Amino acid sequence: MNRIEAVVCDYGGVLTNPLHETLEHFAGSVGLSADAILTAIGAAAARGGADPMALLEVGAVTEEDMVASIAAELPGGTWTLPGGRTFGELWFAGRTGNDAFADFLRGLGGDGYRLALLTNNVQEWESLWRATVPADELFEVVVNSAHEGVRKPDPEIYTRLLKRLDLAPERCLFVDDLEANLAPAAALGMATVRFRDTAQAVADVTALLEGPGAPLRTEGVR
Repeated sequence: MNRIEAVVCDYGGVLTNPLHETLEHFAGSVGLSADAILTAIGAAAARGGADPMALLEVGAVTEEDMVASIAAELPGGTWTLPGGRTFGELWFAGRTGNDAFADFLRGLGGDGYRLALLTNNVQEWESLWRATVPADELFEVVVNSAHEGVRKPDPEIYTRLLKRLDLAPERCLFVDDLEANLAPAAALGMATVRFRDTAQAVADVTALLEGPGAPLRTEGVR
């Protein structure tokens, strides 16, 4: 029987509004279409051999480097962000926390489940993303690609998560909005839920926790 002891979740698109909403807001603020930005990012990835956002999320480049690589693929080869604001500041202006799902997790913690966050994120954005979710209150463990030098879906970051929780994968349930990020977790033996919206994810997580084989609930964290 699978006895789930810990619930692990992604940040962007799970504990926040959907990525496409953030992208559309950002695009409007910089005077470009979302398609133009995505096309430039794709061209920068082709030119440099790696997605510039992925490089930023493992600390291989700075935010300034990433912006320059994208700007080089835009008409005119330059990109002046409005108001003297950084990419991250403009990005997070369109990012809101998913309070309903955070409250659901808080309830799980109150029921004795251990909680962890597994996120692809950015060093320069630490204060920005933490302003949208009560990470220190909710999570016993935070595994952040920006500090690990490796990102989802590389299996190594899931292995590090499990080591810090000191749990077998079968004792963990992972929630993410991207199937590509769920596949390595499932391959390790973790239960997984694809987040599409809050109501669906809450129902799916609850069904797994309350399904056959009573879940293992702990008396607090360790």
